[in-house]
Amino acid sequence: MARICAVTGRRPVKGSIINRKGQSKKSGGIGTHVTSITKRKFRPNLQRIRIKTANGGTKRAWVSVKAIKAGLIEKA
Repeated sequence: MARICAVTGRRPVKGSIINRKGQSKKSGGIGTHVTSITKRKFRPNLQRIRIKTANGGTKRAWVSVKAIKAGLIEKA
């Protein structure tokens, strides 16, 4: 399954998990330091729903919840 929204084109984006260790300067320490950076993906919340097409038919498609809530599609 390609994790791409059929309506908005939302797709997974790359990011990082940044682990920091130490006491912050604000709290009286010498500052926090980055101990590790791990790659991760932010995936869109996709649901497989039946939508109405332009010619009046219906089809199943992967659609993001953001598009459904915004009313960009009409459920069948």
